[in-house]
Amino acid sequence: MSLIRRFCCLLLVTCLTVLWSADITLAEVCPQERYVSQAPDNIYNLINPLGNTPDVQAKGEKLYHWTAKPLPCANCHGISGNAKGMMARSMTPKPRNFSCKVMMKDIPDGQLFWIIRNGSAGTGMLPYIKLNDDQIWQLVAYIRHFSK
Repeated sequence: MSLIRRFCCLLLVTCLTVLWSADITLAEVCPQERYVSQAPDNIYNLINPLGNTPDVQAKGEKLYHWTAKPLPCANCHGISGNAKGMMARSMTPKPRNFSCKVMMKDIPDGQLFWIIRNGSAGTGMLPYIKLNDDQIWQLVAYIRHFSK
């Protein structure tokens, strides 16, 4: 085997090993298979009462990236909402991919509100009980922008 051919084979094996060990996927999973609890009927079909104004989205953005407690949403859901935050790698199932238009169009605002408030059993989604209703609606508005 020629030296160039050996080098190319070694390079290919090295690249594949790095990709495999880093758990990098080349394609987004969209839509994700999910089985989550549905919000009660009186919440499920709610429409965001704050609307989707630039001010509401800006407040949601601040919460999403920096100030939401117990931890900012971006840590798991990623800075672009694609479910590739720094903590997502170790999570099963993976966080919700907010950039998936096919999936997000079928999730009502009230369901998003419910999951943020109460968390989601069997996933890494924690309940955000320290956020008030307006803050959760601000997050819902900001999360919606990822799939536009």
